[in-house]
Amino acid sequence: MIKIAVLGYGTVGSGVVEVIETNKTDINKKAGEDLAVKYILDLRDFPGDPYEKKVVHDFDVILQDEEVKIICETMGGATYAYDYTKKALLAGKSVCTSNKELVAAHGPELLRLARENHCNYLFEASVGGGIPIIRPLNYSLTAEHIDGITGILNGTTNYILTKMDRDGADFEDVLKEAQEKGYAERNPEADVEGYDACRKIAILSSLMTGKSVNYEDIYTEGITKITALDFKYAGQMNKSVKLLAFSQDTEDGFFAMVAPFMISKDHPLYIVRDVFNAVYVHGNMLGDSMYYGRGAGKLPTASAVVSDVVDCARHQGKTIMCFWDEEQVKVADIGLAKRKFFVRVSADKREAAMAAFGALAEINVGIAEEFAFMTQTMSEKEFTENIEKLGGCINRIRIMA
Repeated sequence: MIKIAVLGYGTVGSGVVEVIETNKTDINKKAGEDLAVKYILDLRDFPGDPYEKKVVHDFDVILQDEEVKIICETMGGATYAYDYTKKALLAGKSVCTSNKELVAAHGPELLRLARENHCNYLFEASVGGGIPIIRPLNYSLTAEHIDGITGILNGTTNYILTKMDRDGADFEDVLKEAQEKGYAERNPEADVEGYDACRKIAILSSLMTGKSVNYEDIYTEGITKITALDFKYAGQMNKSVKLLAFSQDTEDGFFAMVAPFMISKDHPLYIVRDVFNAVYVHGNMLGDSMYYGRGAGKLPTASAVVSDVVDCARHQGKTIMCFWDEEQVKVADIGLAKRKFFVRVSADKREAAMAAFGALAEINVGIAEEFAFMTQTMSEKEFTENIEKLGGCINRIRIMA
């Protein structure tokens, strides 16, 4: 029997215990050995909880117990979680995590420690919740040269943008509703400013390249400036607005970005709505493939953690290969990236806009106070220079090719 410890008994941690207990028969069969939760680490006590007797408050109890072979780290953050994960790996205990912040910041180091100590550091749940995407990149697509990943990687922002599109509502109103329903945190900054998606695309980009993409090098822009009127224009163009996280390996360099984009109805990501996530991958032989499902939530995320536990159980004493070296990838200056832009300016800037941008396509939804248009393909740098000539704009949204 393989004994397991769970670090953190919050939403995901309690879900991990629930998944292991509920699906025990199937999980044990697939693992090839019986699995059992021996410890739950938390600062709190849980009187009346079915597993209250498994709760401990000292990590050293877990670290020093030789029966514990696999640890599920569901604490979050990059302080105590980092310290406990390092100690566990150095002791030869495998660690399975849902902690995107820790994986994005220290992934290659922790993978190296796992290799050196003949155990595993697995993180399927760190991106896309219950969507299998880490394994496909590591195993299923190893014959491919992957040159592009585009994802809707945050359920909170996708829910907000879907409601704005569907109901014609404003950002602040939908955010408040999302908070009331539990889809958004009381402090939603990490979601609505794009930081959560940034860490996730950094992880996927690192697996795509086999090297380390620093999330701090990725241009990141949130959805707080998107308005109901932007969706009215998007509808006129047969498009919608999505917060996209993407990376592309091109002849001009490696580009990575998180930002709102207008996306056409014929793109597979257009249909991804509400709290669902999707990852769209392009390989040079396979072409396009998409991975879709619930990107967050207690049980979907816990299910992904437990799938890693099963993998660890199958590979006791053997490290599962993960191609993510510590060598840094140079992320290209976003100013060099080329695309079309949707722009709104005040009506009195119409002539100046036509002079600055030359050929453009006007978008008219009957707003007399504004002049809205779509540019031709140009670099981000060229676009910024043209907007500065106009003295700014009401809003601008990039357009997905």
